[in-house]
Amino acid sequence: MPRQLRRTKIIATLGPATDKDNNLEKIIVSGANIVRLNFSHGETKEHFIRAKKVREIASKLRKHVAILGDLQGPKIRISTFQGNKIYLKSGDNFLIDAMLRNNIGDHKCIGVDYEELAQDVHSGDLLLLDDGKIQLKVITIHNTKIYTKVIIGGILTNRKGLNKLGGGLSAKVLTNKDKIDIMTAAQIGVDYLAISFPRSSIDLNFARKLVVDAGSHAKIISKIERAEVVASDETIDDIIHASDAVMVARGDLGVEIGEPELVGVQKKIIKRACALNRAVITATQMMESMVHNSMPTRAEVMDVANAVLDGTDAVMLSAETATGQYPSETVTTVANVCLGAEKISNVNFLTHTHQKKFNNVEEIIAISAMYTANNLEGVSAVIALTEFENTTLLMSRINSKLPIFALSQHKHTLNIVTLYKGVIPIYFNRTGDNVIDAKYARNLLRDKGFLTSGELVVMIQNDAYNKCDMMNISHILQVE
Repeated sequence: MPRQLRRTKIIATLGPATDKDNNLEKIIVSGANIVRLNFSHGETKEHFIRAKKVREIASKLRKHVAILGDLQGPKIRISTFQGNKIYLKSGDNFLIDAMLRNNIGDHKCIGVDYEELAQDVHSGDLLLLDDGKIQLKVITIHNTKIYTKVIIGGILTNRKGLNKLGGGLSAKVLTNKDKIDIMTAAQIGVDYLAISFPRSSIDLNFARKLVVDAGSHAKIISKIERAEVVASDETIDDIIHASDAVMVARGDLGVEIGEPELVGVQKKIIKRACALNRAVITATQMMESMVHNSMPTRAEVMDVANAVLDGTDAVMLSAETATGQYPSETVTTVANVCLGAEKISNVNFLTHTHQKKFNNVEEIIAISAMYTANNLEGVSAVIALTEFENTTLLMSRINSKLPIFALSQHKHTLNIVTLYKGVIPIYFNRTGDNVIDAKYARNLLRDKGFLTSGELVVMIQNDAYNKCDMMNISHILQVE
């Protein structure tokens, strides 16, 4: 293999920073595999313009870049203050009232955009504002009024988020805004759609129906960010089974369960997602200091590397690329950290399959191909000639330092597999003759510089035309 290829994927959030100075193209050149449209911010027109530019740049660069639409969900926020911000001191009394209008909040009271909040909290609960920076203890509740005492104070500005320690807020998962944004996402043609704050498979199945009804083929990503979801292995598995991929959304999740619990939960979710054949994303504050600094902290480098060693498929950047001063530099830094971490051998995920019973031929073939590639001396890559992204997903669940080249003539399939760890999408127009296709595929990768003469490759093919499940390890080939 001519060079080390990065296996872990990078998701970059678009925003004002990527709208200027050709930064959108720069982050793609620097290594962003997927871009995120955050529907919590920006106007519909902006999302359409950004998505169009992504497709144009990807086409020009001959790269496959997926688009992820991220729904806002029932994010509960306080309203606004008379002077835009206040300072709360520990021991102060502070009132939260859903009936208070915007622009009248002060150091004594503030409104909130969730009218049922008073019904979901009880005396003694801790309410967390601005990702837990401000902590309020509920003293008593009267109608819509929640009387609290400030436990941890500080500066509080307009529209900051509100959580309850331990979770349990009952706001509906899909708001009216989300339903409108699903239609927007379908029109844009996003490849993935992230659902915020799902409680169970019921929420995800409902979201999937709305997505299909909107005419979208987007894969569903569940953002795991509720305390009640990670309270048991059963609820975690229920969410994973109902998703095409999951996201460890460490912001709200960390606030609800507490930061000390977050490390173990992150590792558990990644492990379960890999075991259940789902892709997984690790998100929130991966390189937060690079919003304003050109270099990360050593702790941030270790955080990204740790997620890679845990087995995550992708790491996600938020404000770092959406509003930060160094968007392309951040992507480059993350790419280099991933490459460094990937040099370290970690636990081979084949170990979980030794006693496993398989439900379909496809999974057996995928595992057999990866076992052959990992254990046959001289093999440099795996090639999958497939029109169905599930083949490469299954192969990518097996830990390997070998790249998996997914060759397909369908752009949507190629965009989908950009998320999968170790998978490199390549456009390839098949002839229908397996022998000829095998030769052409090998030559294509050699000509692109991915392979060199004398290397062995494992190749699998499926029937792209009859759309059946018959697959075979058709070739162990030597590159000419």
